[in-house]
Amino acid sequence: MTDANTHAERYLAIWNETDAARRRAMIADAWTEDGVYVDPLMHGKGHDWIDCLVEGVQTRFPGFRFALIGEADGYGDNLRFSWGLGPEGGEPIIRGTDFARLENGRLKTVHGFLDQVPAAA
Repeated sequence: MTDANTHAERYLAIWNETDAARRRAMIADAWTEDGVYVDPLMHGKGHDWIDCLVEGVQTRFPGFRFALIGEADGYGDNLRFSWGLGPEGGEPIIRGTDFARLENGRLKTVHGFLDQVPAAA
């Protein structure tokens, strides 16, 4: 497996990309065609659904950015990393940990867990 941080940063860059065409190209590069994303609030399968999920989060939290917290960890085709979401340059107000499975170097599944969510979110 290539560097765990590289995979995590590449994944978070998709969530931060606001240009729809560029984001879709990033998704196609990073995810398998039948990739699955699941967290307590949403889920989707395939590039179109993953793109819709990202766009939905960007609409809900305009101007917010995802950032890697600490170092990503991985073994074999498994990846684990923590992230924060907050205003650019500010402290994250939402934090989570994601567990991913890779297939041939691309994301196959991502299971997200929310570690910190304010009541107003």
